[in-house]
Amino acid sequence: MNELSQEALGAAGKVIAVHLNYPSRAAQRGRTPEQPSYFLKPSTSLSPGGGSVERPAGCELLGFEGEVALIIGTTARRVTPDQAWNHVGYVTAANDLGVYDLRYADKGSNLRSKGGDGFTPVGPGLIPADDVEPGGLRVRTWINGRLAQEDTTDTLLFPFSRLVADLSQLITLEPGDIILTGTPAGASVAGPGDLMEVEVDVPGTDLSSGRLATTVTQGSVRFADYGAQPRADDAQRAEAYGTTPDARPAAGPEGFLAPELKAKLAAVATATLSAQLRKRGLDNVSIDGLQSTRPQRKVVGLARTLRYVPNREDLFKTHGGGFNAQKRAIDSLREGEILVMEARGEKGTGTLGDILALRAQVNRAEAIITDGGVRDLTAVAALDLPTYFSNAHPAVLGRRHIPWDVDLTISCGGATVQPGDIIVADADGILVIPPALAEEVADDALVQEAEEAFIAEMVAAGHSVDGLYPMNAQWRAKYREWSSAREPESRAFAARSATREPDAQEPAQGTDAL
Repeated sequence: MNELSQEALGAAGKVIAVHLNYPSRAAQRGRTPEQPSYFLKPSTSLSPGGGSVERPAGCELLGFEGEVALIIGTTARRVTPDQAWNHVGYVTAANDLGVYDLRYADKGSNLRSKGGDGFTPVGPGLIPADDVEPGGLRVRTWINGRLAQEDTTDTLLFPFSRLVADLSQLITLEPGDIILTGTPAGASVAGPGDLMEVEVDVPGTDLSSGRLATTVTQGSVRFADYGAQPRADDAQRAEAYGTTPDARPAAGPEGFLAPELKAKLAAVATATLSAQLRKRGLDNVSIDGLQSTRPQRKVVGLARTLRYVPNREDLFKTHGGGFNAQKRAIDSLREGEILVMEARGEKGTGTLGDILALRAQVNRAEAIITDGGVRDLTAVAALDLPTYFSNAHPAVLGRRHIPWDVDLTISCGGATVQPGDIIVADADGILVIPPALAEEVADDALVQEAEEAFIAEMVAAGHSVDGLYPMNAQWRAKYREWSSAREPESRAFAARSATREPDAQEPAQGTDAL
């Protein structure tokens, strides 16, 4: 294997990148192009062998994309697909980095968002193109040792020879030019201190680029006001993290659940949230029939999902062993996420054991929820990680289940759960909150609890609930007086409550509001 050097990269006159090429990424983006499309990256973005890359000051969303890079060996102009591979000299790994914070300013060119110095690590080794079949390569990406991307080149939308031939119709491809051939699903965001690694290899052989390792550092020099400033919104965050814009709530660098929203949801009971959801016509949003290893713990987090299908022996051989969907889901959990499993309510086997539960805890997951069984229950219950489950059972999952797929819409405990839904749980139960409603539900739940704190105080003082629960006009006036003497945040909730008249469709307190 040849090592890629800075001198070799000096010959790269052009770096051409493909937008979409892997079916998994196209499915993630929700569109499948009929023809390939491209953008250019400056040669100054190249970084041989990786090293470090700076996330510019003021930017939040540095996206990584592991890719197969083709290095042109001989000049290609108007070549056919049958001829094209003969003009490729080497294959290696690349990381197509970019900051989504500047995409808005590029008008489609990607120059600022993907053209920064060091934004195209390549290498470290070169695989001779003559030694490989174009459709026989595999690309994998790891973030802090966790496998984030894995795919092969046998199902590309646009095979490598087609890309070379297509580009050569208008552009002379010269020795040293680099073509970045697209990224599979799993591309996401890296932050300061994160280690990204990309490898291209030929499975079953010793042909490999080696791991292209790049560590993210934080920049300190901010953009001057004579140019575009970084700007991130929920749509860009969703694109960067690899999900759909409406699948997640308000986001921040630590994930998609903003700390302020999480704090609001943690401050109110699921009983109150359930009442607010019902007012909005959502009655079927509770995950029912489960017990918890930490029943007194308040849990708030974002849903990740895992689906088990009934065991079929031939399919278990292909899907049940190795780094299967269950292990991938748990190994990829991030801080604040909750893995929700669909086990069809099957109680005849375990769906989680102590080792994988420990792995989820080490990853700082918020909780695990399954409507199936748990094995090694004593060890699982001893962990700090809250686990919600149907029953204990000693059998391994293969007795009843095949771990089939991750991050898709599932059913758990009678409720439909989508990736990115907000899960809130306490001693009363588990709720699934649609992200688009979370902010207003939390705000109104805080108002409701402020009102009920006043009502409880009045009842404790000996007052009848008649006219108090729910409050009539006289009691609401007294509530305003009561709340005006309390801390500023309580007064803010009271101000909203005092101006709100009970809706004719709104369940009265003391009946359906309970």
